[in-house]
Order: sequence, then C-alpha cells, then structure tokens
Amino acid sequence: MSLAVDLVRRFRRLRALVIGDAMLDTYLEGSATRLCREGPVPVVQKTAEHCVPGGAANTAANLHALDADVTFLSIIGRDTAGTTLLSVLREQGLSDRCIVEDAFTNTLHKLRILANGQYIVRYDADVRPLSLESQKQLLAHLEEIFPHSDLVVVSDYGYGVVSEELIERLQALHALYPCVLLIDSKNLTRFRAVRATVVTPNHLEACLLVEPSQVASETNINIPKVEHVGKRLMTMIDAKHAAITMGGQGVLLVDRQERTVHIPTHPVAQANDVGAGDSFAAAMALALAAGGSAEEAARIAIDAATIAVSKRWTAVVRHQELLQRASLRDHIQHSHSLTPLSEACSAQALSQLVAQLEVDRQQGRTIVFTNGVFDILHAGHISFLRQAKALGDVLVVAINSDSSTQRIKGKNRPINSERDRMAVVAALDAVNYVILFDEDTPTALIRVLRPRIHVKGGDYANEALPEAETVQEVGGHVVILPLAGGMSTSSVIDRIVTLARNDGIGIEA
Repeated sequence: MSLAVDLVRRFRRLRALVIGDAMLDTYLEGSATRLCREGPVPVVQKTAEHCVPGGAANTAANLHALDADVTFLSIIGRDTAGTTLLSVLREQGLSDRCIVEDAFTNTLHKLRILANGQYIVRYDADVRPLSLESQKQLLAHLEEIFPHSDLVVVSDYGYGVVSEELIERLQALHALYPCVLLIDSKNLTRFRAVRATVVTPNHLEACLLVEPSQVASETNINIPKVEHVGKRLMTMIDAKHAAITMGGQGVLLVDRQERTVHIPTHPVAQANDVGAGDSFAAAMALALAAGGSAEEAARIAIDAATIAVSKRWTAVVRHQELLQRASLRDHIQHSHSLTPLSEACSAQALSQLVAQLEVDRQQGRTIVFTNGVFDILHAGHISFLRQAKALGDVLVVAINSDSSTQRIKGKNRPINSERDRMAVVAALDAVNYVILFDEDTPTALIRVLRPRIHVKGGDYANEALPEAETVQEVGGHVVILPLAGGMSTSSVIDRIVTLARNDGIGIEA
C-alpha cells in the first residue's frame, strides 16, 4: 500500500484532460435590514461579489490547484458571463486554448444572492443549444489532446457539451490510448460502453439510475441499500469501479466482481458542499493516475472533498493542503502500526478529531493541548483548564485510560472510570474536545494532532517532559502553568483516607 503523501506528491505535472460543461458561479453578498414595499422580499444592499469557476470549470481548476498540467475542453457563449469566466480561469493559471466560444449559445451562469450569510435565491440563466461548428471544434481538440493525457475527467452536467458523438470518439480514443478515465455524469447510461476506470455518481444519482421508483432521501442513507444499488449499477455500466458518494457518510466503492468497501468520512461543522464533488473527482483521478489503488484514491479524494466543504463558496483544494492532510493520515496509520495509540483511542475517534482540528487551523484558530488523568476534578483542575484555553482558541484534553492510569498511579487508581472522567471534563465550558489515550506519555498523540501549544501543570516545572521534543517537531511549544493552591487529586485522596481513618473507617490508600 502506497503512503498517501507519496501519491499526492506524484500529482505534479500529470497531464489531465477535462471535458464538460463550464459554468460561472457568481455570489452576490449583502445585508438585509428591511422588506421591499413592492412585495414581501428583503431589500439586499450589496457588499461583495465573487466570480469563480463552476461545473467542469471547477473540476479543471481543482486539478490545476493540485499541480496537474490541465487542458480544459468546453464550449461557452460570447457573452459577459463567458468573458468573466475566461478571466477568472486565466487568473487561476488555466489555459483557455481549448475552450470554444460559440456565438449562438450562452454561457452557463449560476447567480447566488445571499443576505447576512443566508441564501435568498439562485438564478440560473436559460440554456441555448450549441452550434454544430462549435461541437466540431471540440472534437478536433479531443482528437489532439487525448493521446497525450495521463488522465481524463468527464464532467457532464447534461447541458450539451458532452454530445453523443463526443462519447463515441471518447470510447474509440480510450481503446487506442488507455489511461485513467473518470466519468462524473448526471446520466451514466450514456457512458455504459466507454470502459471507464471509475464512475462517481452520488447515491441519489445511482438510485435514480438503478431503481428510479424507489429513491431514498439524502438524509437517510442506508449503507446495505447503497451496496445493493452499487452492485446493480456495475451490471449496467462497463467500468472497473464505481465510487458512490454519500455526503457525510463517506463513499461506497464497488468493483467489477461486486466487492464493496465502505470508506467513512469525517463530519465537518457547517459544511458547504457546493463543488465538493468536483474536488473529489479531481483528486481521485489524479491518485489513480499516480499509481494508487481505487481504495487509496477514494480516501485521498475524501480528504480533498473534506477540505473543500470547509471553505466558502465554490472552492478549489490546493496541492499543499491535500499534501498536509495526507501527511496527517499517514501519521495516524504509522502511529497505529509502530507505536499503537491504543484501542481506547479508536482510529475513528482520532481520525474525526484530526479532521476537525484541520478545519480549525484553516480558520485561523490556535490549537492548545493538554493531558492528564483528571480523576477527582477539583478547583485546581478548573483553573488550569481555563488558563490553558485562554492561551489559544481550541482546547483538546487527552485523558489517560484506566489501564494507563494504573501503570502511572498504582493499582488503586483511578477512582473514577475513564468513561466518567471523559464525561466530566467534556462538560466543562473551557474544553472543546476530549480524547482517550492508553500510552504513558502523549507523544504519539501530539505527533498526530500537532498542537500549537502543549500545556502542563506546575508540578512539571522542574522536570524534562518526555514529549517536549515531539512538541517542537510539530512546530509547537510547551507552556507550564502553576497549579492553583497547590491542589492535586492525590492530596485530595490522601485527605479522604486520613479523615476516614480518624473516623474509624478502614480504607486502603
């Protein structure tokens, strides 16, 4: 199995061809403080306007941002939206050499209006047919570029760029010049004979294709049902793999032998899924072209989509961002294989925390980390955690498992179970995340979580922390905080034992 970071590094200069419906996505932002007298609608005072590539143009932009050498084949109108789209593509470093301008059609344009951060309306321009001449020019570009491509991504939104004649030529060229071919289409049956490497429908598209009369709602995804749909899909489409995307529930991979693998994703707070499928398709195609297996490629694609949904508007994922994310995942797997982070700290819990902390970093938040037993919570703990939180924006507390606590504190500790200790600490306002770990030191956990600040209590002031070197390795630093009033759990327990003995109650210390 290849390391994810190695695959992502091999994205550089891969020759990618994108074919599909180019769109201009425009976001008009404003504030609304009153209703219009002409009707019950808000009056929006414009404060900002953002124009970004959409549809297949966003797929091309993502491939370029991931360091591929991209050629984009599409047709746009000779209109204001088309001029703007060409401008934003050039600003992002994409060539428009193979984008055909058609005087008889219009550029696909989605205009979204937001007031105070909330969507008010989305206006889509009417779609006019493409001329035969522009389609001929597109086919000529396809004939020229396809033989020199390492990967081809078809982004078909059904607006006419991907014609039946183009699909026939695509099938013939792919037979002559085999390469990674990813199909992202609203109507996959049109591509049933092109022998794609992978098709990437979302679960609703797959259900509509296989069982149009029994479509499940997007908020109630049943994994066994999607597996059934995926297997049926593979009997209808001549492709090596299907990667069925399921939003927050991840991706289901199905191959020609109808073997299935469910790859979960990590929840993202306030996810924006506009264009996330384009980021997924771009990363998956590149990972396959870089030599990754379908499962490895899908995991990298999920990483890309997770980064994309944490951003505003239709966004691209940069190579460095994905490389960093892949590096984190490799660290997690490496830590589990060499110095296990314990069964207590499950891979799923750790992966979810890593994903959320990455979102926090992207939003400019400082990650603070501390660890301890936190057995009998007292005022010293509360003061310590509040001071730790004040050093940054996000506080992560790692709790020693019961077995770890026994090794460190002795056979009679902890007093409270790991589940109870986690629940109490998690209930504190100063604490954002709590995770369990089974090691004697949090070194492996720090290497994966990469906190900016590692906080320890004053009783460590004169000791060399075993994890201090790891903190420096991940770019962080150690802060020692004094303990309020010299309190400690051990002293509280000793006092309880002393009082019990004075009262004639037998307690083993």
